[in-house]
Amino acid sequence: MRRSPALLGLPLLIIVAGCAPADTEPANVGPRVDQHEAFDQRATAVADGWRPDAAWAAGYVPLQEPTLLVGDAAFTEETKLAFNAGWYREQAVLPAGQPDDGTIRFPDGELRVPLITAVEAYQQLDQGDPPPCPGRPKEPGTPPPANPPDAPAGPDDPVSSEPQAACIPLTVTGVELGLAPVQTSRGAAQVPAWLFTVAEISAVVARVAVAPDAVGALPEPVAPTAPVAPDLVGAQDIQTVDGASLTYRLGVGSCDTEVTPLVQEHDHLVVVGGTVQRTSGACNDMLKFEPVTVTLRAPLGVRPVLDVLGGAPLRLAAG
Repeated sequence: MRRSPALLGLPLLIIVAGCAPADTEPANVGPRVDQHEAFDQRATAVADGWRPDAAWAAGYVPLQEPTLLVGDAAFTEETKLAFNAGWYREQAVLPAGQPDDGTIRFPDGELRVPLITAVEAYQQLDQGDPPPCPGRPKEPGTPPPANPPDAPAGPDDPVSSEPQAACIPLTVTGVELGLAPVQTSRGAAQVPAWLFTVAEISAVVARVAVAPDAVGALPEPVAPTAPVAPDLVGAQDIQTVDGASLTYRLGVGSCDTEVTPLVQEHDHLVVVGGTVQRTSGACNDMLKFEPVTVTLRAPLGVRPVLDVLGGAPLRLAAG
């Protein structure tokens, strides 16, 4: 079972199309203080270095992973664990024939593309059977096994008798070729996908059916060469877009405080990042993702959102 994980499309992103303002000068959103000058300078360099190829505007360049949910899954702890890990078992006959070419429907037009078979899609979706899970039950919703009264507790022994999530696969009971909403470089598109019916959840699991040869790669980012200011942090991914409201996640230290989002908006792209207050005392090196929200001066539309540190376009978060 071989799923391409990094993506599992849990919440679906719908970007509201809109026209950006006519001027080309960057606009800064939020409070502006002297310490943000480093962000402004780096964001301008990132915007100046953005050079996407022809596929960005005319091809199929997805901005989220090829496995996603269509509908509300109503996950339990067990089924969410299985979905994120890619544990499936097949109890349906998968069509083996090669499908005809399909059509991707973008807001600005259509594109004919070759497709993969249902068998290939399932092989990409499925990451194998659940491994043994220390301290977890074999069936959902059952308490973990108890230690003998005189046995010392081990590092992997459960510390509670409350029911725990079992390591179980999701059962595929049907499959058909259809369409799934996918965020792309050309906006929200309807993309051919194999739609897998799963017994344990109420949503359909979609695996994009576009053949690899027809999938465009993200442009190589051009990161500025100037040193990074010590309080500047980069963006990891996009969580939601609602018109001009943009929520993204910053990568911050576990002891950082005063997390402040920063955005520089152009009519052809948006650059995001943030600043933090670093601790002066001892702290671990743990990275955490901090969601932040900014309001743009115009709906995002099809403009890419770039990270201020590396210059890469951000993708939709898996979940």
